Amino acid sequence: MANQNVLSGFQVNRSLLAGGAVLSGIGAALGLAGAAMVGVALVSAGRGWVRQLDTPPAELASRTLRGARTASMAGWEAWRAEQGASSN
Repeated sequence: MANQNVLSGFQVNRSLLAGGAVLSGIGAALGLAGAAMVGVALVSAGRGWVRQLDTPPAELASRTLRGARTASMAGWEAWRAEQGASSN
């Protein structure tokens, strides 16, 4: 009963509420459109940057992976050689 008395005085201006909802929706749509434009600009710039590279990123990654494997195998062999020498 007490809640009913408190809420009975609470009256919302529906036109103001509707106007705010409409403006919020428009703002959200503009924000989404702006974010899409930023994304397109960044992707376009990234593609241009990749095109002007001397070596494609996939080849650089492949080289790096081969180097890492070689280093890993060298470390493994050195460790095994050390283990063999210390067990004698």
